[in-house]
Amino acid sequence: MTANSDAVANQPPALSRREGLALWRQIARHLEAEIAGGALSPGDRLPTEAVLSARHGVNRHTVRRALDSLAARGLLRIEQGRGSFVAEDVLDYPLGPRTRFSEVIRAQNREPEGRVLSAQEVRADSATAEALRIPPGQPVLAVERLGLADNRPVVLGRHHFALPRFAALPEALAGHGSVTRALVALGVADYRRAWTRLTARLPTAEEAGLLQQSVNRPVMIAEALSEDMEGRPIDYTMSRYAAGRVQILVGGLGAEPA
Repeated sequence: MTANSDAVANQPPALSRREGLALWRQIARHLEAEIAGGALSPGDRLPTEAVLSARHGVNRHTVRRALDSLAARGLLRIEQGRGSFVAEDVLDYPLGPRTRFSEVIRAQNREPEGRVLSAQEVRADSATAEALRIPPGQPVLAVERLGLADNRPVVLGRHHFALPRFAALPEALAGHGSVTRALVALGVADYRRAWTRLTARLPTAEEAGLLQQSVNRPVMIAEALSEDMEGRPIDYTMSRYAAGRVQILVGGLGAEPA
């Protein structure tokens, strides 16, 4: 089955308005049956809300509620500005002392990509200052980076690096692409994760847009500190993972901060 599949619409089921079952639930059940039966394959894009509304003889709000219910159950992913797609297989993302994004993605036969969205000097808030062991308000380099697998966003990371030690990091990132290679270029041959704290919450509208997911679907949060091999803090990161595309495997993360 290809994107923009017409399978769900060639023979749309007649909706009953007398059985007491909400119209949106009937539409959701039909779409779920199409997915389970293979008429819609992972990655297929569904017809637009307008098309589904016309075919079922309902308003767009009714269709949207059906799609949102399937997205909440992980059967669909809704990408803002692009439409609704049948969910693909979930990516395993192991977190360990030496987790490297590119290695994790390539190990699952997918193509990694890292896009630096911004790099700017900011004042360290209390959490950043405590992690990097610097006074609150001291300047740090904040780098916002989007990690993709096969051109699909999977993680949005906000990295914080101490200054002036990593003042040249933006140029190194532009030349090397990955954080690991950029750090090597700046003399950090190796580093490890000192601790990780995992939580979850709903994304902001901006985060949902960058991760191409619904604002109603949670993101997994990994707050972490990486240190060089001498125990000096280098990178305090707040990563937001698209929960519908990633499942985190935990092992050997080190102790959480006191």
